[in-house]
Amino acid sequence: MSGMSENGLPFSGNITPAEADSVRAAIAIPAHVVQAKGHGHGGTAMALAPLAHVLYQRILRHNPNNPHWLGRDRLVLSAGHASLLLYVQLFLTGYGLELDELAKSRTLDSRTPGHPELGHTPGIEMSTGPLGQGVASAVGMALAARHGRALFAPNLPRLDSTTWVIAGDGCMQEGVSGEASSLAGTLGLDNLVVIWDDNNVTIDSTGEAAFSEDVRARYAAYGWRVLEIDDASDLDEIERVLTEAKSRDGRPTFVALRSVIGAPSAEFSGKPAAHSGGFGDDELAAIKTSLGFAPDAPLEALVTDDALSFARGALTRGQTLEDEWNAALATWKAAEPEAASTWHAFRNPDGSAALGALESIELPAVGTPSATRKLNSVAIKALQNVSSLWGGSADLAGSTGVEVPGSAVTASNPGGEFIRFGIREHAMAAILNGIAIQGPWRPFASTYLVFSDYMRPSIRLAALMQLPVIYVFTHDSVAVGEDGPTHQPVEQIASLRTVPGLDVVRPADAAEVVSVWKRLIAQPAGPTALIFSRQHVPVLHERDDLDAKVAHGGYVAWQHGEGLDLALIATGSEVSLALEAAEALAAEGVSARVISMPGVEWFAASDAAYRETVLPAAITARVAVEAGRGDGWYRWVGLNGEVVSIEEFGESGSGAQVMARRGITLGAVLEASRRTLGR
Repeated sequence: MSGMSENGLPFSGNITPAEADSVRAAIAIPAHVVQAKGHGHGGTAMALAPLAHVLYQRILRHNPNNPHWLGRDRLVLSAGHASLLLYVQLFLTGYGLELDELAKSRTLDSRTPGHPELGHTPGIEMSTGPLGQGVASAVGMALAARHGRALFAPNLPRLDSTTWVIAGDGCMQEGVSGEASSLAGTLGLDNLVVIWDDNNVTIDSTGEAAFSEDVRARYAAYGWRVLEIDDASDLDEIERVLTEAKSRDGRPTFVALRSVIGAPSAEFSGKPAAHSGGFGDDELAAIKTSLGFAPDAPLEALVTDDALSFARGALTRGQTLEDEWNAALATWKAAEPEAASTWHAFRNPDGSAALGALESIELPAVGTPSATRKLNSVAIKALQNVSSLWGGSADLAGSTGVEVPGSAVTASNPGGEFIRFGIREHAMAAILNGIAIQGPWRPFASTYLVFSDYMRPSIRLAALMQLPVIYVFTHDSVAVGEDGPTHQPVEQIASLRTVPGLDVVRPADAAEVVSVWKRLIAQPAGPTALIFSRQHVPVLHERDDLDAKVAHGGYVAWQHGEGLDLALIATGSEVSLALEAAEALAAEGVSARVISMPGVEWFAASDAAYRETVLPAAITARVAVEAGRGDGWYRWVGLNGEVVSIEEFGESGSGAQVMARRGITLGAVLEASRRTLGR
């Protein structure tokens, strides 16, 4: 900020008094709200109010009348703690928020939560808060937008929206933003603009204490165009630079904006204390006075009729933009009816073609050894051209089985059939979130299960937002073998199952793989982690109504007699082991049933009557078998049941050797069964 302008306000520009009133309100409201509540983040919302004003009034293609307008630009607040920055503009420009909802921010059931939440507040494009995630997911939004235009409407420029990001020092320091920004530069995503709030302040200290790198040079090295806004208070300079930023030159654009956190506060400007918490009654009065308000002005007095009237001009501007876009779309549909029909079908899928493709897959014969990752590869290829499935891997497509025919997405080939994410698992998962938000793609990405740990923050956000993303994880257990304990997952499946809203699915054989995909196509809601084996597992015997049974998450795969003496519950490669044990026990006169439970979350969500048919309460002798941590299985076997699991890291050796060393054997299952039967 450059101090007071000629009109005595802490911002400048060729603006009318009414527009000045609107900017004054946008600066004052966060200071007032945070002080009144005693908590929250006002400093950044105040400092960036001029930027947000220019974005919403002059730059963004948006329509407050229709927050879901397909042709809109996307704005992601990666620095999500500054949520008031967005909420103030959503109120002023007419998105349906009222002033009292700003006052209720960060309170239970308000529409203005402490960090932006997708689907909770009109005009919010993504749930943000974990720093860097917004930058990384915006790469996915831009990638999906460019891909869609390349495939369906290369001759319709208006379909080419811009993805905007407001990021802070924390976003620049978190590694996920660097991973994703590197890929964005490689892919030439020139419909992406990241605005970095260069205020040199973090929570604990000034920035240089832990962050001395040249961020501009880093982004230039990534292949981005780098622009500067030297004065975050100059509305005209902001408009000039952002207008240049949204022009296309084959590179994503990084805008470094110099600001002073907490401005125009004389006491707190430029200090870490401005990051969060109120400034005190005296300093709030001084801020209001500097903005031309009475020192004790209540919240409603900060928004004059002229200010609101000017700001709500965004409603007229937005409707004009949407009307022009719709007219251009109609002209394009008339000129290119075949392309338009393809585009419409893509945006309104019925799933029938995808389900038909899955039906046509020829399964291996019963008893044939086959890794589940192999059949998954067949399924993904079958779905390639008949569904919205689109994705890639972290440099492991051949190993994890997700390679598809065609060519990769590149800067010169935005319509490529698959994405090379590079060795960037964390960014890959965040980019999936952005692709899913942009829609209507069903994005997938793949790596080894043990490396799902790199992806956890992004997986958690996908679950929080209930995005229909698919994670293809292979090399499912210590059966990975010779690569040793660093590559042998032990705790990952159990850990993933603790994420609310994430479905974790581990098919037992090739037939279950196909049935799992049928459910994913028929019910495309929420994120799913698919867990596949590297090692061969036998194709199990024929099962009636397998699709419906798998869709319920668990079913009786085999039983002896009525199967009421013992329930053996297993997933993945251990189902065949449970079957072997049940058959051995049947020879001893034990009436056992084997329950394959590929989707624990799906089974838990099934109605109680169905669950009772599969796992009757009358069966008190229960054993669960899974080659990983077994903590979660006690929900299903009870404290008197047994869990045959792996509770230690693996070691280097063949897969069979390590599985035996860690107790995943027929003998261990039989011993556990006899113990629980004897109780």
